[in-house]
Amino acid sequence: MSTFENFGKREIVSDDDRMECGICWHVYDPAEGDPVGQIEPGTSFAELPQDWRCPNCDALQTQFIRLRHER
Repeated sequence: MSTFENFGKREIVSDDDRMECGICWHVYDPAEGDPVGQIEPGTSFAELPQDWRCPNCDALQTQFIRLRHER
């Protein structure tokens, strides 16, 4: 787990958390990685390079929000 600062508040982001772009709603799923950005499957959002951006709209990582887990 790591701490992720987003929209002025800190959140705990687990390695398997899916993150959604607040601009275009693209979902980063660690199980899938990002083929466009050459990010291997299994890479958590916290492990993404600092210069990684949304592959759909080029938004910064700070524009992503954690999706809640459905149980």
